[in-house]
Amino acid sequence: MPGMGNPLRAAALLAFVVLSILVSLLISSVQQFGGTVSHFANATVAGDEEEFASLRGALIYQLSERRKEIIPLLLPDYRDDDAENGLRGDSPRSLRRDQTRDSTLDHSLWNEIAHGSRKARMDEMDCDSLVDMQAVEILGSGYTKLVVKVNLAGGQPVALKLVNEQGIDMGKCVEDFRDPRGCRELVSYKLKKEIVLLQRLQHPNVIKLKGHCAEGGRGEDGRVTVILEQGNPLQMIQLLQSPWEDRFRVCLDLVRLLHFLSDSPLGSVALLDFQPRQFVTVSGQLKLTDLDDASAAETACRTDADCTLQFPHRNFTVVCSARGVCEGLNEKRNIYNAYRYFFTYLLPHQAPPGFTHLVDHIMNSTGELKADINQTLEAFEHILLLYKSGFHLDNLPPSIIGDYAVMRGMGASGDAAYRCWPSYSQQGCVLSVHGAREAAFICNSHSQCSSFTLTGRKTWTGRVLASFSSGFSHLVPDGTSEVYVKKAKAPDDTTA
Repeated sequence: MPGMGNPLRAAALLAFVVLSILVSLLISSVQQFGGTVSHFANATVAGDEEEFASLRGALIYQLSERRKEIIPLLLPDYRDDDAENGLRGDSPRSLRRDQTRDSTLDHSLWNEIAHGSRKARMDEMDCDSLVDMQAVEILGSGYTKLVVKVNLAGGQPVALKLVNEQGIDMGKCVEDFRDPRGCRELVSYKLKKEIVLLQRLQHPNVIKLKGHCAEGGRGEDGRVTVILEQGNPLQMIQLLQSPWEDRFRVCLDLVRLLHFLSDSPLGSVALLDFQPRQFVTVSGQLKLTDLDDASAAETACRTDADCTLQFPHRNFTVVCSARGVCEGLNEKRNIYNAYRYFFTYLLPHQAPPGFTHLVDHIMNSTGELKADINQTLEAFEHILLLYKSGFHLDNLPPSIIGDYAVMRGMGASGDAAYRCWPSYSQQGCVLSVHGAREAAFICNSHSQCSSFTLTGRKTWTGRVLASFSSGFSHLVPDGTSEVYVKKAKAPDDTTA
């Protein structure tokens, strides 16, 4: 088959690229920038010494600027005390504080990230953890980073983030400065920033940092690797075909995350690159996995006109506070992005009838930015409480279950399955229910349904998974299941 050549060659090339990157990583995990730039002296630059000196100076300046972005994040409390007290960022106190930051952080916290000098905690991985790992697949690649799934020596899967040597950022830097090693270090600052943010922003809906590899003494190529828990990329198309309960969970997890970011240890944090691709799921739970474009800076302003949020089809203006910052701008940016990228697609479609008015309220309040994150979270938690308790099913008559005969401790075998949508199984009709009464109501609404089985499996909300069928061949013992079969209706014995 002539068509098989290209896929096979592509697979072989992919495997070669992954293995080459990982082998290179293990051989040359290196010391990072920590106040010295001696490696620039060895860089090979075309042209005369004057041009080289100019390029080197420009690159060193860029490295210094990236470092300044990270240093404040290392402080025990990043919140801007000057702003809270009405002082400008260029005040003498602020300048003195910045100098103090540099002197106190250069040889302690900074070395922790740049050189891997800190002794790893018992639950933290380092370069030694990557010995004898096996590459599995490339999970993604972007302008800056490459994400690779590997299995560690003990079989544990993790995700590694490292500089994308073939990425646009690396290519442009080398073109501008002609120093591959210096550019690798410059590009790696996004990874270093992400390490810091993951350490400071620990939350159930943020990907877990398992460790990092930036061991010194093995060379000077600027390599750093972030070791993360393994997640599955968020697939919106697949999610759109999932039951409403699972789509609601993604939105709820997102709101819980944004609630945390609105008042985090770093202050109010905005996700500047707010896209579904920035998230993964771990055991069904949504987690933010890309933090390098997160910002804890509040927008400075003089008037309300300086506090405009611009989106493709809507603009919003917030208040310029007495402190000279746009009050709540980061929080509102996050809420509206959640509305337009997640809520719009995942929340309204096939919401349970008892919740449509509550969902509509959330859509209106977030789409118009009428609610803050506290109110939004409260609305979501209210729906969750009602959904788990089954209060929305109070209108179902108790007698509905009387139409069924029940066999407890039994399971059905040889089901004549039929498909429904959305279903937890592609091979049949499996839905979550609060109990037998709701399952009976669903079965009555399906013309094909003549029986259903309440299984021992539950969803994340504690609701039971029920399997609906048009018949079965026989019953089998199953202590965790109950089979409900429609009773035969009495024949009509009226005479003409």
